Amino acid sequence: MPELPEVETVRRGLEPTLAGARLSRVEARRPDLRFPLPQGFVQRLTGARIERLERRAKYLLAPLDRGDTLVMHLGMSGRFEVEAGASGAAARRPGDFQYAPAADAKHAHVVFETEAGGRVTYFDPRRFGYMDLIPTDALAAHPWFAGLGPEPLGPDFTAARLAAAFKGRRQSAKTLLLDQRIVAGLGNIYVCEALHRARISPLKPAGEIPAKKLGELAETVRLVLAEAIEAGGSTLRDFAGANGALGYFQHRFQAYGREDEPCLTPRCQGVITRTVQSGRSTFHCPVCQR
Repeated sequence: MPELPEVETVRRGLEPTLAGARLSRVEARRPDLRFPLPQGFVQRLTGARIERLERRAKYLLAPLDRGDTLVMHLGMSGRFEVEAGASGAAARRPGDFQYAPAADAKHAHVVFETEAGGRVTYFDPRRFGYMDLIPTDALAAHPWFAGLGPEPLGPDFTAARLAAAFKGRRQSAKTLLLDQRIVAGLGNIYVCEALHRARISPLKPAGEIPAKKLGELAETVRLVLAEAIEAGGSTLRDFAGANGALGYFQHRFQAYGREDEPCLTPRCQGVITRTVQSGRSTFHCPVCQR
């Protein structure tokens, strides 16, 4: 599933076409994705102006001038494409990036067209993604958002916040970092990477991590996410940006997916190990992550 850097990459790719745009035509080619589309979906969007394009955790948010917010989640295989040549679209730049093949038209489920000539299509082969229209003033209280923790790139994600969340907890540091109530938007890949770079064992009870290390961890989470966003996210299977570019942060992984490979921490002689925690693969170095 796309994590925060991938969703932020998509947001930035869609922003030139959708932010501030008025939707002249919306087409829903099926009545549902993972969940049914809301009643009157096409009618409520047609003619509406998207005031801006935001991200909260792994959700894309498009507040409308009609008082609703269009909420979009990519699920496992969701992908947006800005049509080549559409107004505001990010052009493909041969040689700069690798690009995914064009999405299969049979998986094109929702199409947005703007008065300025932009066209954005949502594709989703597995249909685990979803969209809804929620009153903007009720968004924070909606079940999808009410329990979310702070944004890891925002000012509320601090060592003190982590210390309060970890205090006295016997669950592992990794388990708690994946808890969206503690910090929003982190997933398996970037938690593994951040813990490795901060030299903290993903198996260590969170309550036993010293306060100084929590400060290092909070900063490392921010650095890893910023680096991943700069790299366009990670493409392991389906992910591509709105201009079709593949992410390349996977080429910078120091822990995730590197089982039995040498640890890249300077002067460490360890080997990356894979462990299963709560049904998810954890990659770490047992030598330098303590």
